Amino acid sequence: MSTTAYRTLADQLRAWSVERLSRLLHERPDLASPAPHDSGQLASRAATRSSVLRALDQLNRLELCVLDALVVVGQTSADDLVDAVNGDPAAVRSALDRLLDLALAWESPQGLRALTTVAEALTPGTPGVSGLRPVSADPLPAAEVGRRLAELSPAARAMLEHVLDSGGAATTVASRHTLLPEDATTPAEELLAHRLLVPRTGGGVVLPGEVGLALRGGHTTTYAADEPPELATSERSQDIVDRAAAGAAFETVRRVELMLDEWSTRPPAALRNGGLGVRDLRALTTELHVDEATAALLVEVVAVAGLLSTAAGPDGSPRWIPTDAFDTWTAKPTAERWLALVAAWWDSPRLPGLVGSRDPAGKTWNALAPELSGVHQVETRTVTLAVVAELPPGTVLATGTGVPSLRSRVEWLRPRRPRTRADQVVWAVEEATSLGVAALGGLSSYARAFVAGDRAAATAGLAALLPEPVDHVLLQADLTAVAPGPLESQLARRLQLVADVESRGGATVYRFTPGSVRRALDTGWSAVEVHEFVASVSRTPVPQPLTYLVDDTARTFGSVRVGHAEAFLRADDEAALAELLHHPKAASLGLRRLAPTVLISTTPLDVLLPRLRDLGVAPVVESPDGTVHVARADVLRARTPKEHRGRAQRSARETALASQVVAAIRAGDRAETTRPAAPADRLTPSGSMAALREAIETGRTVVIGYVDNQGASSERVVDPRSLDGGSLTAHDHRSDDVRTFAVHRITTVRPLPPGR
Repeated sequence: MSTTAYRTLADQLRAWSVERLSRLLHERPDLASPAPHDSGQLASRAATRSSVLRALDQLNRLELCVLDALVVVGQTSADDLVDAVNGDPAAVRSALDRLLDLALAWESPQGLRALTTVAEALTPGTPGVSGLRPVSADPLPAAEVGRRLAELSPAARAMLEHVLDSGGAATTVASRHTLLPEDATTPAEELLAHRLLVPRTGGGVVLPGEVGLALRGGHTTTYAADEPPELATSERSQDIVDRAAAGAAFETVRRVELMLDEWSTRPPAALRNGGLGVRDLRALTTELHVDEATAALLVEVVAVAGLLSTAAGPDGSPRWIPTDAFDTWTAKPTAERWLALVAAWWDSPRLPGLVGSRDPAGKTWNALAPELSGVHQVETRTVTLAVVAELPPGTVLATGTGVPSLRSRVEWLRPRRPRTRADQVVWAVEEATSLGVAALGGLSSYARAFVAGDRAAATAGLAALLPEPVDHVLLQADLTAVAPGPLESQLARRLQLVADVESRGGATVYRFTPGSVRRALDTGWSAVEVHEFVASVSRTPVPQPLTYLVDDTARTFGSVRVGHAEAFLRADDEAALAELLHHPKAASLGLRRLAPTVLISTTPLDVLLPRLRDLGVAPVVESPDGTVHVARADVLRARTPKEHRGRAQRSARETALASQVVAAIRAGDRAETTRPAAPADRLTPSGSMAALREAIETGRTVVIGYVDNQGASSERVVDPRSLDGGSLTAHDHRSDDVRTFAVHRITTVRPLPPGR
């Protein structure tokens, strides 16, 4: 903290180094857009109510307490301010330095002082706000206040403490306001006689700030402001946490690949508002064997990662289709694929935790809905996991009590956050656990590196915990294949085409069935290709039952052919058609015999094919020329959205923008030094606001040139009070009243000459 005093906040900003000014613009990015002309305009913008409120949202409870104490005590030295805050002096000074770096307070010749707008923003009831009124301009000495408090009766003392706890204001209509202490007949009159309550117009009384400080032992709060809530923790081996998190990370990557592979050929429809339908989300939960919360999280993550986007489907309607970046993503190692997903989740403002719940209007929140985002979500997630990362290895959040204590700690770190903060903390922990960032209440070792910003170390750490992909399976006589580890991506895709997944885990079990073999034949495989593939991927001999299964399925495959009539069925085997015609479940297909080897149906072809397969028939589509038409469904891709390209380039542009803004401010300051001391030029609205902000912060009386509604120009001597929404509220010396002036009508602002 500097010991130099400055005439105005603008002067203090001019004296800052480039690094400190850049840090201010980084902490308060709203000050940099658009770039201020000079330090005067930067100071004016930093004092606006909207900007101050954003800055206050970044403070923890200690910093808010220090800022509130500065408002209560008024202009003071750093030592006196430290004494007024109930906390460790070193922590208080550190908090004060941050307030100065954020330009919420500055060093005037009379001492440290908070921005005028800060006092308006720190309303009673805000966490960290003491509720004390500012110390009066002519305060009673602390010793005198103590003496008067000692002379109070118990009833008067109790009433005074009640007024303090109620916000420092009360109403005493029936009490006499002007009397000696010995003439007081009620506790209220006793307090008024000792001047411990000060009367106001309308029968109200207020408790001076110095009296409130004395009642609280010289501090603005009765509690220690620098003591955050303790976390409820327990001991657990870091190796166990790492292995559990790595397993969840592997499952996340596998589920994303399964989901997008499925949607490559059968994409779900996009709702009119751009979201994903409830039925499609529930179908996804069945496909991935997860709950709706996990499915919604995966859908949201792949969308923000640029792997999923809306595009026209085969029928021209908008659908959710994997992007071309998905093909690049699948070619990467598992650890790198996980990093891409978690990095997108880390920076995402999306709120998947709301999916399935209802908004205030009673409408259900859909996944991928455009409005499903929150401005505080990214910071809440970052702060939450940063707190968990502070736990030493081997220590995790306690079961049951750990998350509530974590919520209390985050509330201490960000007291002014919205009411949904508690839910967002819980969501952050649950989402981190689902994605493999955390497990069993603690962060994994590789996730600690990720939170610290070392993403290369995070990737390497996860890769070391994941098993090496295997390129083979073990065939068994019960028509199953066991993968003794995670299969290579391409092998897993081909195997899932010819066999069904029966169970997953450390060793995935695949089962060969007539339906799964027919699925491969439907995509163009021949029986020979199936035999060759199975033999090439197995480390054990191909069991005879599997060979018979493939041959039998291939022999019956295509015995029935379907064409367009509405649809017709043709087969060389009359018995097969007769059996199908008289099948009890085929009555709804509208089948009718035209010839011994030909049936026709009133059911459309795209409906008839899956219905026949459900009945155990293996039909194939016949082309108009009589040949068999076998084709795999087209794999659909959408273009990767532009916002997901060049994340690193955007970060570099933001850094370059801050440097450009600092350079523009410095250039404006140099230009300001060349102007006349008393410029005769008319001010722009932004120039007027900068000059008036400076007058408000310094408490200076100024002379303004003002043009009224009739176009008449005049000069007014005013004491500026506040500036908000393009209007100046000031005490006008001419009318001896508080008036409001439109800033765009103010042409000049100059200080009142001494002695006037």
